[in-house]
Amino acid sequence: MTSELRRSVDLIRAFRHEQTEPGRFYRHLASDSVRQVQRWRSLDGATVLDVGGGPGFFADAFRAAGATYLAIDADAGELAAEPGPGTVVGSALALPIRDASIDVCYSSNVLEHVSDPNRMGAEMIRVTRPGGLVHLSFTVWWGPWGGHETSPWHLLLGGQRAALRYERTHGHPPKNVYGTSLFAVRVGEALAWARGVDGARLIAAQPRYLPPWSRHLLRVPGLREVATWNLQLVLECA
Repeated sequence: MTSELRRSVDLIRAFRHEQTEPGRFYRHLASDSVRQVQRWRSLDGATVLDVGGGPGFFADAFRAAGATYLAIDADAGELAAEPGPGTVVGSALALPIRDASIDVCYSSNVLEHVSDPNRMGAEMIRVTRPGGLVHLSFTVWWGPWGGHETSPWHLLLGGQRAALRYERTHGHPPKNVYGTSLFAVRVGEALAWARGVDGARLIAAQPRYLPPWSRHLLRVPGLREVATWNLQLVLECA
């Protein structure tokens, strides 16, 4: 088994525990995220802004790689019990960060939770220095996990009906409510935005959890929406 295939298998195995043992999954994902960013930029001495940092797993991983880590999160409940220095509550659609001040702007699985994904992407570009990196990944709507806890019913019923079914089954609404805190973000739309956005150029796009050869799936409309699962975009700022 090649190292890249082993990486994919390990990520998918870890993902199976996302609901039952979130710490196990997110520690693994944070370590993998650091390795993915380091393919493009050294993190030693870099200032990293994590948009949607959540609990401290990513902070630990990026700081261990030598980065100065800052995080923005819209939900105080998602932060660690004692948020570390540089972690603040704010909106991904209006980052409280000055222009061109960040070396690496990173976000994992947040884009599908904002009402205007293009604006969030533009904000990440705005705060990143020329030559800096924007590393953005998100859960694809038509993938098997696009509906989050309402999956796979979002594929059969649509977002709103899947949420209603979840509430009937469990006696309470899902954490991620379609149209309020969960939105349908698609591969084709995200690629079109990344290829045409002002202030940055797309240097890489591929399914996040799959081996590098899977990037060829992105050339096939329809198939890419189902098979990508999670899309990773890497942009270099001008």
